[in-house]
This record gives sequence, structure tokens and C-alpha cells, in this order.
Amino acid sequence: MRNLIYRLYERNLERGLLPQDLPRHVGVILDGNRRWAERQGGAKASHGHAVGAQKTLEFLGWCSDLGIKVVTLYLLSTDNLKGRAGEELKELQDIIGGLALDIANDGRFKTQLVGDREALPASLADSIAKAEAKTVKNKGLHVNLAVGYGGRKEIADAMRSILKQHAKEGTSIDDLAELLDPELITQHLYTSGQPDPDLVIRTSGEQRLSGFLLWQSAQSEFYFEEALWPDFRRVDFLRAIRAFESRHRRFGA
Repeated sequence: MRNLIYRLYERNLERGLLPQDLPRHVGVILDGNRRWAERQGGAKASHGHAVGAQKTLEFLGWCSDLGIKVVTLYLLSTDNLKGRAGEELKELQDIIGGLALDIANDGRFKTQLVGDREALPASLADSIAKAEAKTVKNKGLHVNLAVGYGGRKEIADAMRSILKQHAKEGTSIDDLAELLDPELITQHLYTSGQPDPDLVIRTSGEQRLSGFLLWQSAQSEFYFEEALWPDFRRVDFLRAIRAFESRHRRFGA
């Protein structure tokens, strides 16, 4: 009976969405895998990460069905690379590599790394590169894998890219200072050429960005969901979309 009520509620939510008001780009901070595992009788964190990976595949299907164009998944931060225990980090990297290949094998999605490729272990970097190569011609949902990602690092990398490019072109520092504006920086971000996220969702009840898309989210709407990522349901996602569509977006104020 409960499942029937949820299905009816879900259908009503979806019917009420306006296709023209859907977010083009959704960013997601997939939080709560480790806590979810702890609540399953103290299971290993890797179990939570594995279940979270399966939820991620399911979530991308929901986005594809709605017609969302771009999704950015925050999977592994630069801080995670430094701060996680050795065994857990290795298991998480293996799960992320497997997830990247599963996304590629689905056939509906195009994948792209947004992060510091050089900071990743060779096996993980190789799995993501294979996923990118396999999906390079796909026209469906564009899936950014934020792996080895840090918002400050991305901005620093963008500035480094600008300086290197203009050094090759012989641009003086004074001339570059005149050229430097937000549009130029945006062109050198990992997400160059993509729309900024309209909506950023974070699960697990935490209400912070943790360095996620710091530049791109300047005008984003934020939605904080209490459910842990493995428990995140389609009805929760539809409620987030409904909340987004109901907001009057005031850019710059």
C-alpha cells in the first residue's frame, strides 16, 4: 500500500513539472555512503560506496528520462585523496573506476573527467579515460565525473592555463591584465563550453559546498536533502526539481 501511494505521488509530481523550466545542468554532491554503511550493522565503508554507485546509475537514468542535459557528480575530492585511510581510499577508487565504465557501457551517456587527471592513480585515470573514449560520440546526457576535484584547484588551474597560453602568444602582463575577466576564466575551467549548474543537490542533510563547482555555482539554486545517497529516491529527486521550478531566480541579488 505504501509503495502504491509513493508511485501515485511520484506520478503527480512528474506531471506537475514544466519541461521548459527544468534545470539544464544539475550538480550533485553524493554524500552519506559511509554513514549508510555504518547503519547496516556496521558494514565496511566500501559497501556503502558500492551501493551508492548503483544509486548513481539509477539517478542518471532519471535525469535522462526528464531530458536534463548535463549532470556533474562529485565523486572524489582532492581532500579525499589526501585524507581518506589507505584501504578505504583504494576501495573507493576501484568503485569509481568501475562506475565510470558502467556509465560508459550503458550507451546513453557521454562522460568527461572534471578534475586533476595527473593526481589520480594510474588505474583510476585509465578507467575514466576508457569511459571518455568509449562515449566521446554519444549525444545523450553529458555526465561530468568530478574525481580528484577541488573548486579552488580548478580556478588555480584555469589561471595557470591562461598564463601559459598568453606566454606562448607573447602577451605582456599589462595586456593580459586588461584581457582578464570572468568570461576568460570560465573558458579555461574544467567545464568549459558547458552551462553552469542551475541546481546543486546535496544529500545526507549537510548544508555546505565542500569546494564543489565554486566558480560555476555563483548563480545556482541549492537543494539540501536529508536522505543519505543510497536511500535517495526518484520521488526525492522530483521534489528537488519541483522546488527548483517554484523558485523565482534572482541573478545577482
